[in-house]
Amino acid sequence: MTLHKRLKQSLDLGLRPAWKDIMVITIPAFIELVMSTLFGMVDMVMVGRLGPAAITAVGLTNQPFMLLLAIFAAVNIGTTTLVAWQIGAREVDKAEAVTRQALVVSLVLGSLVSGIGVFLAPVIVRFMGAGPDTFADATFYFQIVAAGLLFQVVNMGITAALRGAGETKIPMLYNVGSNLFNVFGNYVLIYGKLGFPRWEVAGAAVSTTVSRLLACLAGLYVLYLSRHSVIHLKLKADYRLHRPTIQRIFTIGLPAALEQFILQGGLMLFAKTVSTLGTLKFAAHQIGLNISGLSFAPSMAFGVAATTLVGQSLGAEKEEQAEDYAKIVHKIALAVAVFNGLLFVLFSHPMALVYTSDPVVSAEAAMVLKILSLALPGQSTQFALAGALRGAGDTMYPLYASALGIWVFRVAVAAIFVRIFHWGLAGAWAAFVMDQYTRSAVVYLRFRSGKWKHVRLRVG
Repeated sequence: MTLHKRLKQSLDLGLRPAWKDIMVITIPAFIELVMSTLFGMVDMVMVGRLGPAAITAVGLTNQPFMLLLAIFAAVNIGTTTLVAWQIGAREVDKAEAVTRQALVVSLVLGSLVSGIGVFLAPVIVRFMGAGPDTFADATFYFQIVAAGLLFQVVNMGITAALRGAGETKIPMLYNVGSNLFNVFGNYVLIYGKLGFPRWEVAGAAVSTTVSRLLACLAGLYVLYLSRHSVIHLKLKADYRLHRPTIQRIFTIGLPAALEQFILQGGLMLFAKTVSTLGTLKFAAHQIGLNISGLSFAPSMAFGVAATTLVGQSLGAEKEEQAEDYAKIVHKIALAVAVFNGLLFVLFSHPMALVYTSDPVVSAEAAMVLKILSLALPGQSTQFALAGALRGAGDTMYPLYASALGIWVFRVAVAAIFVRIFHWGLAGAWAAFVMDQYTRSAVVYLRFRSGKWKHVRLRVG
């Protein structure tokens, strides 16, 4: 397909039925996120064969990593929204300028975050409650993966720009490919196959870092050499920081970054609360979280579609079309959430047994999935409609929703349920359900108000 045809395809919103526009963007994003989740599940299954302590060692590092990456939500959300606006307005050169700025910021901040992660790994792992049986493995794992965060950060910036242009198929291909490599790397490095050393937990970390490097290189190839994207960058272009563009990115994105800090900080404390229940309970909790990605992936994919389609519609000054897209995305997301909930209820124990043969851990993990199924309609609502608000540049209300839901329920209420009422893992996940419906209520009421349609005019 020629560049002209790809550009026309990206811009001709509203000429097809709305559900087709939604599916063109959602399906590749859905495949990417689901496959990434499945590969992550395979990753955890491989680590799980080393025992509950290995699962816990890896699981303790997940939330701190997400917290370290939270600042890049500012760059990524701002980039996706601005690129969508420029593509909708048929100003591809400005979309490319935004992408260049995003890459420079990602490179600088990514290097800083990688260094911080490597240096502070022992402190972070100790804070997360690692016991004597998990501290060494968790620290080494954290340091190796932190060293490769730069590659992940740059790749996230590239993916954000491509999604803003409505091109979700390209990042799907290179991200799924890198995850497939990660599975192979896990096999040979965790267990010492095909002549490679047996590095166990450290092998999983090395495989993850190398796969992220490959994804980053593939993303850069797409932008600079392949000409398969509407956005095509040149090495000799202007890469000096452009203050007005950076300011617009962060005006839109800073509330999203703060939202991620609030979210990930709360989830880290949530994980710390669960860790007080012991290694077996935390292993079950981690298995539940890992499988829950099968529900997060479609919700996130619909959020991506809502952000792109609402952003491009508003860039083209089609407010009613933007609202129609958001409503249809929400309805489809709800239907998928109900289907996923039924799967979790019916197959919770067989799913858990894939990870571990320990009867206590598998039973607890199955219980977690049943409780999770109750949260899915609320989760899908808040992802889809928050995505629509972000496409409009209205990033404050998702921030308010996360602050209220996470810190009231998943931090305070979960601690009360676990430490005072002694409801164990079930209490922690009951707080999770309450969090999801609180956040969905806040973003739904904001969307219903219609005020989000006019935020773009204030950003400039």
